[in-house]
Amino acid sequence: MELLTTSIVCLLSCCTILAVIINFKALLSFFFFLFFFFFSSPRGSNNRRLPLPPGSLGWPYIGETFQLYSQDPNVFFDSKQKSYGSIFKTHILGCPCVMISSSESVEFVLATRADLFKPTFPASKERILGKHNFFFHRGDYHLKLRNLVRRAFMPESIRNMVRQIESIALGCLASMEGRPVVNAFQEMKTYAFNVVMLAIFGKEDEETQYWEDLKRCYHVLEEGYNSMPFDIPGTLFHRSMRARRELGLILSKIISTRRIKNNNGSSSSNSRSNDLLRSFMDDREGLSDEQIADNVIGIIFAARDTTASVLTWSLKFLCENPSALSAVTEEQEAIKRGKEGKIGEVEGGLSWADTRRMPVTLRVFHETLRLASILSFTFREAVQDVECQGYLIPKGWKVLPLFRNIHHNPDNFPEPHKFDASRFEVAPKPNTFLPFGSGVHSCLGNELARLEILVLLHHITTKYKWSRVGSERGIQYGPFALPMNGLPIRLSSVLSPISHATVPE
Repeated sequence: MELLTTSIVCLLSCCTILAVIINFKALLSFFFFLFFFFFSSPRGSNNRRLPLPPGSLGWPYIGETFQLYSQDPNVFFDSKQKSYGSIFKTHILGCPCVMISSSESVEFVLATRADLFKPTFPASKERILGKHNFFFHRGDYHLKLRNLVRRAFMPESIRNMVRQIESIALGCLASMEGRPVVNAFQEMKTYAFNVVMLAIFGKEDEETQYWEDLKRCYHVLEEGYNSMPFDIPGTLFHRSMRARRELGLILSKIISTRRIKNNNGSSSSNSRSNDLLRSFMDDREGLSDEQIADNVIGIIFAARDTTASVLTWSLKFLCENPSALSAVTEEQEAIKRGKEGKIGEVEGGLSWADTRRMPVTLRVFHETLRLASILSFTFREAVQDVECQGYLIPKGWKVLPLFRNIHHNPDNFPEPHKFDASRFEVAPKPNTFLPFGSGVHSCLGNELARLEILVLLHHITTKYKWSRVGSERGIQYGPFALPMNGLPIRLSSVLSPISHATVPE
């Protein structure tokens, strides 16, 4: 009955809008349709007798979108959980949702009964990323694309990228040095973008000319990720969709260039034979150019801002925790000293083996993932009515597993809001640490993210010092959770007297 009442309220709100743009006769017909829909549909199943989870749907259509994305996510999620418990309903980005925060329920949705839920995003994200993106699919198509991405991002494929990633990291840090103030997040976005370009396209000289255009278009496109899907001139979503079309044209040029070179057998000798685009374009896979473009954009979305956010939080937490910074620096200096004078070693150059010998830095990486919880939640959609914790999740509703709440649960991690990398000296309990998701749709880029983060942390701790500029605290979305204003910092070489502290503006 609660579901019926809620649905009628939402639909009556729609009718109010319709009354403005259509005549009375059409509106009357619409009311007859609603009457027929609600009172002729069967509602006798056991699930229909279950109540909806407690909570609030907020304003019609808009729901509680602004409450979520305009404040510290901890405030929103904590207040909801305190008021309603570990399962509650809400409405964000135009979608009725059920949010869940118990480890058992999250495992139920993502793994144990994943067949009852399909991967999904709100309409704005789905339209921006493209209908062929494998994130939104199940079955054979998803499996085929997932295997292609896994093949390109597995350790055996990326281990030969260490020196190239290292070169990108050194260039990024050099460009930051000596400037009065830099936006750490923006610089880390550039670094992560260049790394994911390398992973997707390799080092084809003819294709790197398009990288700046891709970066420019993607910068506009990402502004609409958390917007309402109103494709009206002047809106963020409209600008994003326009950039999305331009991005598709640029990718078509790259694909055409690569195809011509493949047909002529003239690929450059320094190209990576296992880059992601090469896997997508394999004739045996039978992917269309549109399918390839959608999935390339999806990989950029998944790999760039998430990694940039983790790096930004890492710099913040290390700056605020001198003992952690000292431990990481000591470990990285030891690796650096161990390479001095070795025959065949490039001075200062890291190897794949080096990146596997950084346990202290890796624990800092894991604690950053936990405390920052870059991915606060993920999206699923119920493919049928589902019972969860004694409540009804109606077919078609979004289901949001709350990783942030699990990571900040004191039963899982004592003193959860304290940065303490030593907690990862012991493996966390099952289903309590989920920075890359869980189940068949878990993140495939975790090894690449780990590699590029460890490489940059090696060089920034052994060659540089940084300080935070200003004292403003807080969290903002961009589109993932990150420190306020992107963490303004000042970076200098280790020869400079600057300290890892907060510098007044």
